[in-house]
Amino acid sequence: MIRRTIILGIAALLAVQAIGQSEAAMNQFIDNLMAKMTLREKIGQLNLNSIGRNSTGTFQNSDAEQKIKAGDLGGILNVCGAEAVREYQKLAVKQSRLGIPLLTGLDVVHGYKTILPIPLAQACSWDTAAICRGAEVAAEECTADGINWNYSPMVDVSAEIRWGRVAEGNGEDPFLSGIIAATLVKGYQGNEPGQYRLLSCVKHYAGYGASEAGRDYNMVDISRVMLYNRYLNPYKAAVKAGVGSVMSSFNLIEGESSTQNKWLLTDVLRDQWGFKGFLVTDYGTINENVRNGMGTQYETAVNAFNAGTDMDMCCDAFVKHLAEAVKRGDVKESDIDTACRRVLVAKYKLGLFRDPYKFCRPKDYKRVVYSKEHREVARQLAAESFVLLRNEGNLLPLSKNQKIALIGPLGDSKRNLIGCWSANDEPDSYISLYQAMQEAVKGHGSVTCAQGSNVSDNTEVNKAVGYRGRAISVGDNDQLKNEALRLAREADVIVCAMGEGSEMTGESASLANPQLGGPQRRLLEALLQLHKPLVLLNFAGRPTIMKWESEHVPAILQVWFGGSEAGAAICDVLFGDKVPTGKLVNTFPQQLGQVPMYYNHISTGRPVSETNKGFKRYSSNYIDVTNAPVYPFGYGLSYTTYHYSAPTLSAPEMSLDGKVTASVTVTNTGQRDGDEIVQLYIHDLAAHIARPVRELKGFRRIHLKAGESQTVQFELDRSLLEYFDREGNAQLEPGEVKIYIGPNSRDTQETSLMLR
Repeated sequence: MIRRTIILGIAALLAVQAIGQSEAAMNQFIDNLMAKMTLREKIGQLNLNSIGRNSTGTFQNSDAEQKIKAGDLGGILNVCGAEAVREYQKLAVKQSRLGIPLLTGLDVVHGYKTILPIPLAQACSWDTAAICRGAEVAAEECTADGINWNYSPMVDVSAEIRWGRVAEGNGEDPFLSGIIAATLVKGYQGNEPGQYRLLSCVKHYAGYGASEAGRDYNMVDISRVMLYNRYLNPYKAAVKAGVGSVMSSFNLIEGESSTQNKWLLTDVLRDQWGFKGFLVTDYGTINENVRNGMGTQYETAVNAFNAGTDMDMCCDAFVKHLAEAVKRGDVKESDIDTACRRVLVAKYKLGLFRDPYKFCRPKDYKRVVYSKEHREVARQLAAESFVLLRNEGNLLPLSKNQKIALIGPLGDSKRNLIGCWSANDEPDSYISLYQAMQEAVKGHGSVTCAQGSNVSDNTEVNKAVGYRGRAISVGDNDQLKNEALRLAREADVIVCAMGEGSEMTGESASLANPQLGGPQRRLLEALLQLHKPLVLLNFAGRPTIMKWESEHVPAILQVWFGGSEAGAAICDVLFGDKVPTGKLVNTFPQQLGQVPMYYNHISTGRPVSETNKGFKRYSSNYIDVTNAPVYPFGYGLSYTTYHYSAPTLSAPEMSLDGKVTASVTVTNTGQRDGDEIVQLYIHDLAAHIARPVRELKGFRRIHLKAGESQTVQFELDRSLLEYFDREGNAQLEPGEVKIYIGPNSRDTQETSLMLR
């Protein structure tokens, strides 16, 4: 044992020495390179242009080749394909003076070709191992096709269901989102010290999920206490995981653009958290600051740079103005050197100086894209992301030995299975839900399919569905409904594939009324009048208003947008080959007027319990609706059932720097094996700053066979219990802390811990 310990110690020492030598070699290389660079060439490394077909902004560059040759571009984005990227790299390496290779960026938000579930859905799996493997799949595919820089993960905490970009995040909880942020960074970048598998970029820093009225590009007005305790943790977690780059956000914070907010970009990100990578703007934000009334382009460029921004995306503002700013004394040349070095370090860690074409590997691309292994990863992750919201009379799972009518606009719309941010999908490589169901019941039962209705009565909504070739045909609603009813009458069971189209969520897809579209709702009502078993598969990229559905539809499976293997994954769960395990990461409100609604709210000085049935005068509630959600954070049913014992603590008291273990025994009391997600919450009753009524501070995903029990333990220490003041200082005071454990944020049992 002693000998093994010595060997391990020597190995660790050698690893540290190797890392040190590697870093020294990198620094020497970059020192030598920068000694040859002109000021103009250094500034060129800070310039990023979109020159490809996958643009999501308003600016397209027409003279990129000349800029690359002149050394005026450090990176490009939205160029896809190994051969195309290779040609641009050749321009940089062969025809620019110093031959510095390019960063090649893209938003690979949930898969490159093999499309994974949208990030919101992935978070509902609470399966960090599966999420990490999904990120590795995305990295394996895009890095063979020329991409070396990924604008992901998006970690904006949001309870604003009108905001389309809630689909890209991990829900409303900062603790869970932080764990997933770190997981994704590791999945993209890898664990090998000193280099990146794929450069990850965490976004949007910071607070974008709190955009007023849920409108994209809108302002944010939140206190620093709220920022530190609710919004910043996922970004911090990504930084601690070693993320190589950070993207600032579109929004204003404290009346100032995030892109030129020195407190945010330098004081917090670099000085408090120790971020060493480079910071890039979002698409065109320096120009947007001009439109926000924050000065000329020269002034907004100088302000953004001096605040801590290293790279300008799609404005050419740095290359136009920073050299002049140095002459005027508005910018220090030493700061340009620092920013340039950060970009060059990223390129070095990617291995681009050793081989500029290392990410252009057509043979590897053909081997990995839509491979059997990758499709299985996507299928399994999709199945884990679905959330069973209702199952009256154990209607689910369905028998395959039935005549099934698949009704609804999403039933046979292949490209609307996969969700937003999936422009690189290849529809010929995957199948629709209808095709998947036909395959699943082959030799047993039968499936017929009808669209049944338009997505919406609103013309603009129907047009939005059709963005990027995702159109669902628009017809006469009465004719569509009559055809659906005819098929439904002939069936034993009805499966409704309804909800949103893929492009109704994501960037520039805010919705004032996030609920089932009028014609779909009318069709659903008519189908229920047939009094046949009916299952609703709810497709969405956000939590939606589902109070009526929760009261009238016997079985509801929230399937989000499950990616290119969604059809098969839905069948896996629908027919019981897999047991649903997903849990919500956002609260589902009863009414839009409750939005933003989130479980980890402050109680207020006049609280009203969610269980209160009537209106309580002079208290914090509504006259016309209770404070309760339809479905709480962490909620999700299964095809089996679980019993939780009362939680216990290893000690009733804990010093402020001590540790205590919380335990609970969970028993599978049903007839099926299954996975349960055990959740631990706290409520600090003695904090200087008011703390939320519940805060997630731990979870365990466990597998239990039918009848099996398992004791789950959570270790509590200062790092889990503390909170932050407005300066970002960690705080924890003596007093009582409530500990809650259960299957969701509402249905918990509690115990108390005294801090001394």
